Amino acid sequence: MRIAVISDIHSNLNALEAVLSAIGSVDAIWHLGDTVGYGPEPQAVVDRLRAVGATGVRGNHDDAGGGGRSIEFFNPDGYRAMEWTRTQIDEPTRLYLAGLPERLVPEGTAFTLAHGSPRDPIWEYLDSPEAARANLAAFETPYCLVGHTHVPLVFRESRGLMRAVFVDPRSRIALGEERLILNPGSVGQPRDGDPRSSYMLIDTDAGLVVWHRVKYDVEATQAAIVAAGLPLGLARRLRFGR
Repeated sequence: MRIAVISDIHSNLNALEAVLSAIGSVDAIWHLGDTVGYGPEPQAVVDRLRAVGATGVRGNHDDAGGGGRSIEFFNPDGYRAMEWTRTQIDEPTRLYLAGLPERLVPEGTAFTLAHGSPRDPIWEYLDSPEAARANLAAFETPYCLVGHTHVPLVFRESRGLMRAVFVDPRSRIALGEERLILNPGSVGQPRDGDPRSSYMLIDTDAGLVVWHRVKYDVEATQAAIVAAGLPLGLARRLRFGR
């Protein structure tokens, strides 16, 4: 089985289309939340994900877009963008976002999906080995997939220790007996200094996970953010991958 894993699209349709084109033929597409927020095309992004049959979970921005209280914890730019987002999506999309599960184990697989972490799916950032280790008891599958940090990363448990493995484009990790927490990075707003969209492919038959980066039209997304009247900082940061 060949599975594409994407996360943190953040209403960036140009980035999503570039990734979908690069992915090619797969058996499933899993998304790890934050489909909306920050970016200029929330309705189109959700429509596109649903059209390709993507399965996924709810992030904090999805929760806010669906009417949840997560918006109360956003910084000023995020809050302003989410207020705008709520005016741009239709009622079926709002219900879709609100109805996304916080955690998901796709049937017949060895993977738990969550946005932030398995123990706090909406908000916790898994950005340290200590946080990752504390989450091992919160999922039963061998592997867990998370987003939220916008940084591609692996946490690997070995001999009772947890260590972080930073990944580069085309990095490969074998699926074996060690428990793993894997982050595909962000499609629509990378924060690791590389402005290209990041995603992950899982080949369950080969027992292999591979990370990929793909260029998209950053300038077009920036122009759409400006045209929508969204905070300029949300446009500027895309150029630098921060």
